[in-house]
Amino acid sequence: MSIGTVFLQLREHVSLFRMATTLGAPRPDPAAYMLQAAASTAGRSYKKELLESLDVQPGQTMLDVGCGPGTDLPALAESVGVSGTVIGVDRDLAMLAEARRRTSGLSSVQIREADAHALPVEPGTVDRAKIDRVLMHVAEPTNVLAQLHLATRPGARIGLAEPDWDTLIVDAEDLDTSRAFTRYTTSEAVRHATIGRRLARHAEQTGFVVETVRATTPVFLDFQEADRTLGLGRNMQRAIQDGHIDNARGRRWYTSLSEGPFFASFTLVTVICSR
Repeated sequence: MSIGTVFLQLREHVSLFRMATTLGAPRPDPAAYMLQAAASTAGRSYKKELLESLDVQPGQTMLDVGCGPGTDLPALAESVGVSGTVIGVDRDLAMLAEARRRTSGLSSVQIREADAHALPVEPGTVDRAKIDRVLMHVAEPTNVLAQLHLATRPGARIGLAEPDWDTLIVDAEDLDTSRAFTRYTTSEAVRHATIGRRLARHAEQTGFVVETVRATTPVFLDFQEADRTLGLGRNMQRAIQDGHIDNARGRRWYTSLSEGPFFASFTLVTVICSR
């Protein structure tokens, strides 16, 4: 065996050892993660379009289901004005604490702890509502939409936004491992991974009138941003631990992503409907 070959093998082993800690790193603080994702280029783009499509007016009651750390609550409070109300609902106590902190000086904002399957609002009292990347996590998406239908008044406008993780693509020389990573994401990592493509159908079946359906494609050219937002390392580690992807192969794949030009994307579906 030549010295050059030995050197290359040693470098690979060192690289895999170095990435072991990264792959096994704990999931970041959920509130911080959501705020970072919303502040990313991809996050700002679709969120701006979603909020504009809702056409929130002064004096209205706006419901944010799964408000998380309150990312959108300040902007919504500005839209409804002092005569309106913004209701942020979430069941995660840490998220709610951050949402209260971010909106402490906004009298029009109300933060309520509840599950999306049992919304804490009076029937027929909501003028505008949104669910943003929440239905992919809940137990029964159609039940949540039924709750939303009950909460909104006739003429209300609703915005729904969810990814379709079946469309996740990550460029790599090892295309089979990229495909295996997407399969793991859709089958194991996300509860309702294809909810994006089903949004319009579920909305209509719930009784909403679908007005517009848009599909956008967030593109990631920076590996670090993609790793934070898409959980490349975290989910690869889980896929390896669960036996879906070979350990050495998965680590080589992950290492290769950080060493050259990077590309990844997925499809995000936005549905605007009315009550």
